[in-house]
Amino acid sequence: MLHLKQFIKLAGALALCAATVFPQAVDLSALAIVERATQEAGGENWARPKTLQLKGQATFYAQGHADKKLVVNNYRMWRIFPVENQAAHTANGKVRFDAFMPDGKLFFQIAFDGQKSYAQFGPAAEGEREAAKWENAFGFGILRFARDPAFTLIRLADDQIEGHLCYFVRVVDPKQNVTDFGIDQKDFAIRSVAFKTPRGFHQRIYSNFKWHKNPRFRQPTRVRLYYDGAKWTDINWREFHVNAPIADDVFVLR
Repeated sequence: MLHLKQFIKLAGALALCAATVFPQAVDLSALAIVERATQEAGGENWARPKTLQLKGQATFYAQGHADKKLVVNNYRMWRIFPVENQAAHTANGKVRFDAFMPDGKLFFQIAFDGQKSYAQFGPAAEGEREAAKWENAFGFGILRFARDPAFTLIRLADDQIEGHLCYFVRVVDPKQNVTDFGIDQKDFAIRSVAFKTPRGFHQRIYSNFKWHKNPRFRQPTRVRLYYDGAKWTDINWREFHVNAPIADDVFVLR
């Protein structure tokens, strides 16, 4: 039989565990979670940005294999955002990715100028050719439009991302594409996105969040990409710029 002090100690421990497993605000609706995530990411500055530029380093693991690791020290992205989006996994706006190896040789370049796609691959990037299929890449941005009444939002079971308790919300766009998001229960950072792709089930995990001051915009500076549970890419962004002008010809590869 437990003594009174032991009982009180056990009850306190159980209460602490319960608080961890069943976090606050369990009754939040999917829409309320998306609205709060938008607000905490920068509000309308985040929801309707004009452009984004990223520069950093990426480590690629061909098919997820540890012995096929390749570090790309010059990895860049240019993005002009669409003013509307009703299909999560379809190319929209304008985008370009450049990846160059430490010796300056091309790993790959892919781009979309709003109408036409472009792709160039170096010999070491043969395993990355599917990256040119935009349905493998587009998905995260649909959250910016998910508050629109034409979208369906579904509250999924809560879980953790890297030890962070997260709400999980499914976004179904008007074209019936499905995209799942993990949103931190504490600070509403967007820590995960997941969706089906031709490569397999795709998940990205976001971390190391930093703020752009003007406009106010929260950007994850580390992004890990998984396909069917295996890590294919680990990206660390060193620089990011929001709403800086980008010439249209940047998105046309010569």
